[in-house]
Amino acid sequence: MDTNTSAPLRPGSAPEWILHREPDADARRTAERMPAPRHPASRAPRRHRPLFRFFATLAVLALLGAGTAAAVITAAVTARPDYPGPVAAGDDGSPSARSGGMPTAEDGYLADGDSVALSDDVPAVAKLEPALREALGQALAGAEEDGLELRVASGWRSKAYQAWLLRDAVRTYGSEAEASRWVGTPETSLHVKGQAVDIAPYDAADWLNRHGAQFGLCRTYDNEAWHFELNPSAIDEGCPTMYRDPTEDPRMRG
Repeated sequence: MDTNTSAPLRPGSAPEWILHREPDADARRTAERMPAPRHPASRAPRRHRPLFRFFATLAVLALLGAGTAAAVITAAVTARPDYPGPVAAGDDGSPSARSGGMPTAEDGYLADGDSVALSDDVPAVAKLEPALREALGQALAGAEEDGLELRVASGWRSKAYQAWLLRDAVRTYGSEAEASRWVGTPETSLHVKGQAVDIAPYDAADWLNRHGAQFGLCRTYDNEAWHFELNPSAIDEGCPTMYRDPTEDPRMRG
């Protein structure tokens, strides 16, 4: 009979030679009376730790995948030939904006949600065309009689600031063609020329849309409830029909 005991033992199991050995009666009765030995390793394994590691791994992989996808999409968009780069160093704008960085107040920059009064001495207002500022001042007096204040959410912009806005719009919409429905180029934007202003808050813009013609101020685009330009003929003739968006405006085609 093979009694080799060198074979490795598993916790809670016996070697083959014991399993096939014929025990005597006394030993069998003793074994029946004795409880089976309890071995710590024979307990059912805890499953929550492997599950936790599994889900933690999935979460890390998901985050890595999302970050990689965003980087790939950004790289693909910025590599497109129609993706606008920073303006030349000789163009107007702050050093930061000319190098493709964040624009400043020097560029006419106002953060999203911010606005300034028409009386504020900041480039966004001060560099608007004088005739536009005068018409806005007259409209402000009329709005105040109705309990509203016309404020400037965006006015004059440097070329560098406009290029920054266009780059951001291309990232947002995926192409310059789609971005052009909302943002003009540095060469075509009437904000750069000081001939356009975005009015805030919405109630004030809505008031100007309804009453602006008497001051020669007209909303230009149907998709931009905030964008107004000076049109002196509107005082007698009313404002012309709005363009659906800037892509229909021949001035935006350079």
